[in-house]
Amino acid sequence: MASLDEIAALQAAGARVEQLDADLAPPPLPPLAALDEPAAWIEHAASSDTASDTASGTAPGTASRTAPTTGSARPSAAASTALPDAPPSPAAAASPSTSSTARSTPPRYLRLARSARMFAGQALRRLRDASGRNLMVLPYLGFGNGRRVWIKGRVLDEHSFREQTDSDSGWSNLVALYRRLEADEVANARVLVHLGGQTRETVTDAGGYFSFDLRLPAPLAGGIHTVELDLPDERHPDGSPVAASAEVMVPQAGARYGIISDIDDTVLWTNVTNKLNMALMLARSNAHTRKPFKGVAAFYRALHGGVSGSDGNPLFYVSSSPWHLYGPLLDFLRLQGIPVGPLLLRELNVRDVLKLTQHGSHKLDKIELILSFYPDMQFVLIGDSGEQDPEIYAEVVRRHPESVRMIYIRNVNPDPARIEALDRLIDEVSTTGTQLVLAPDSVFAASHAAAEGLIKVDRLPAVRSSKKDDDGVLPDL
Repeated sequence: MASLDEIAALQAAGARVEQLDADLAPPPLPPLAALDEPAAWIEHAASSDTASDTASGTAPGTASRTAPTTGSARPSAAASTALPDAPPSPAAAASPSTSSTARSTPPRYLRLARSARMFAGQALRRLRDASGRNLMVLPYLGFGNGRRVWIKGRVLDEHSFREQTDSDSGWSNLVALYRRLEADEVANARVLVHLGGQTRETVTDAGGYFSFDLRLPAPLAGGIHTVELDLPDERHPDGSPVAASAEVMVPQAGARYGIISDIDDTVLWTNVTNKLNMALMLARSNAHTRKPFKGVAAFYRALHGGVSGSDGNPLFYVSSSPWHLYGPLLDFLRLQGIPVGPLLLRELNVRDVLKLTQHGSHKLDKIELILSFYPDMQFVLIGDSGEQDPEIYAEVVRRHPESVRMIYIRNVNPDPARIEALDRLIDEVSTTGTQLVLAPDSVFAASHAAAEGLIKVDRLPAVRSSKKDDDGVLPDL
């Protein structure tokens, strides 16, 4: 469905826009399919890109229409477009011969609206292509063990994501969130990575994502390393190459253990057990206005420092949040003074953002990936009781009992049945020699960690002070 702004932009660019006939106006829509503006059939003017028309099998100067597609994936710019039949007449729609089809397909006005939206989106993309695409490579912080590194990123049509501030209104935050979720991905783009004197190539998937798992001829020292990425087949409108620099974290030689932490309701209060409140929080706030749980920043700094205070223990964050929120989450960690580490998020589209299906399998897969890079390192796992973290971590212990040093679970669900289930998991995990600790707050967890030799005892006052400073400002869990 074309919005009024999209229609105006198309008209200004020379496209012809026709409103649907009045007798095709749909009845009131159900809530989940609400359409705020009239659907429109978009026809490209004769002045549109001739090469694009020829590639699609349409004669130059002929109006071309993009056939509706199913699913959430957008067609790539290189995909050929088919010429659908003209919109059926009202009489045809009422024909008895179509009654059986109508029962097995969505209502006709919904199909027309979806088609119109596809036409508008394809038309806007073609108009951008006519003047040259302005692509961007968005790399995520990678990690490695010296001989092997993992890098992930995404290729998008460049969007001017404005930097957000603590003075942004709720509406500004909502618009910024929508823009991130609606970013135009670029599929089938060739991506090159350059590291350690070697170059490797891959192609983006339907969501615009790419990843590399590289084996290196020479080991990398501990620390942060820069990796160069570029799109060999693309150029910016000014002719400059489309490239970006990614960073890869290799743990320091003195690291004694690693930390794998959840984010939602573990570091950052999101109320993930209440989907409506979670959506409102995401829409109304940003990295500057969201706050961590009390004492979390000081506790994670103590874990990062370890028993010597300078161990440099690596942190990894595994979350069911979508990759679209990578930038805001990274900004949040930095603004709050929480040690930064690789974030392993989920590949989701807009409709799936608040769905937590396959939540457990995603986290378990990512934890398995991390453990495969550090088979000789033990890990402290940190999560919350609101979702499946205890069950996921217990499964990690079953598979890799030698790899888990400690499990801390923040208790955010006081339901007696949930507490009883956690008690059973505590007993099960204890048979392997690993402790699963149900912690009411960061001070409790830090005190236990100090007693177990995970952090310096003299870091406890900083955690207590941090929690006290946060009183009255942050959630009380």
